Amino acid sequence: MLKFILDAGVGKKVHTFLTNTGFDAISILDIDPSMPDSDILSIAEQEQRMVITMDKDFGELVYRSGQQHYGVLLLRLEDASGSEKAEIVSIILNEYASEIEGKFSVFQNGRLRIRQ
Repeated sequence: MLKFILDAGVGKKVHTFLTNTGFDAISILDIDPSMPDSDILSIAEQEQRMVITMDKDFGELVYRSGQQHYGVLLLRLEDASGSEKAEIVSIILNEYASEIEGKFSVFQNGRLRIRQ
């Protein structure tokens, strides 16, 4: 089963949804909200957790800097409420959980792009 680490911008509702549905999920808000993105990716890789974020800087770290990761789900949902984010994460996991593990995925404009 997928495990997750949530970046600070994702919010509490997604964290609550994941834990209430049985996923192992930790939130940077509970650890260190100012933790650098590179440290989040390192923790995620060590603990085999997929990062859920709204921060495009993770793409820079993965693709430009070549930082290792266990998977990143980038939500491009700038104006979404916490409940809307949780609903979208629910849909993504119901439809694509087996496909996104270890991949860099971007959800934007109602569609999910899964990259290697």
